[in-house]
Amino acid sequence: MFLRQLTYLIALERFRHFSRAAEHCGVSQPALSAGIRQLENELGVCVIHRNRRFLGLTEEGRRVLAWAKQTLAALDGLKQEAAFAQDVAGGSLSIGVMPPALLTIPLLLESFRTAIPSLHQEVRSVAAGDIARMLREHEVQLGVTYLDQVPVGGAFDVRPLYAEQYVLAGAMSAPVPDGAECDWAEVASIPLCLFTRNLRSRQIIDAGFRDAGVTPTIMLETDSISLLHSELRAGRLCSILPVAALPESVGGAGLRTCPIVPCVAPEVAIVRLRQPNPSAVLTRIWEVCMRLRTDDVFCV
Repeated sequence: MFLRQLTYLIALERFRHFSRAAEHCGVSQPALSAGIRQLENELGVCVIHRNRRFLGLTEEGRRVLAWAKQTLAALDGLKQEAAFAQDVAGGSLSIGVMPPALLTIPLLLESFRTAIPSLHQEVRSVAAGDIARMLREHEVQLGVTYLDQVPVGGAFDVRPLYAEQYVLAGAMSAPVPDGAECDWAEVASIPLCLFTRNLRSRQIIDAGFRDAGVTPTIMLETDSISLLHSELRAGRLCSILPVAALPESVGGAGLRTCPIVPCVAPEVAIVRLRQPNPSAVLTRIWEVCMRLRTDDVFCV
């Protein structure tokens, strides 16, 4: 059995399309299809449903996929161990980040890059609730998510980063209250653009309106933080965002904010899967995480 065949299977499950999976793997579609068939022949099971296109994994295929991810993750760790044994300051790191925390990530990346100058980093924007699963399935090595989204039981290591603070944000011409604070009833009548309902940040906002017994005026929902920022700067809509998710230099961006009370302040943490033998790269990265002065780096 060739490791490349396992790579083909992982790519096929990720892209759910033969051509896109083949392009990602740098091979032709016939080569990828032949590799999958060879894997099936060697294992003696059918791993995918197919006709002329990919129709999903079989039950046996899902079990093989889980094994393949663990195998390739272990191989990656072995390669990085070998590289570090030769004093090569490199390696790779994949990070899953929930959208409200994306603007804090450059600070983390710079800290990691300082510790490992040639580190290759991949950042994926994913819903907070998906990060624990992606860590378990070795799709990412680190996650930045809400602490209350990390399953209890000792399977994960966590490093709290900061507590979120929610504010109403809008252009200078927008109907943002002038007071030091505003409540959910005041905000409910203002046209809003918000994150989509599948995101934990939006669920926290919905709970605020629900507890106040009011219904918000929602004109746009998106999982794109850049689109929310564009709507804010254009003055078309206001938004409710964690302070960490606001555009840099709010005043300079032509925006003003007003804290909303009462509101929960969920903790955001960086998370990794607890492993008996983590790679040298991940060990060094976690040491960096534990040394972070979060009150300076993630002040909100």
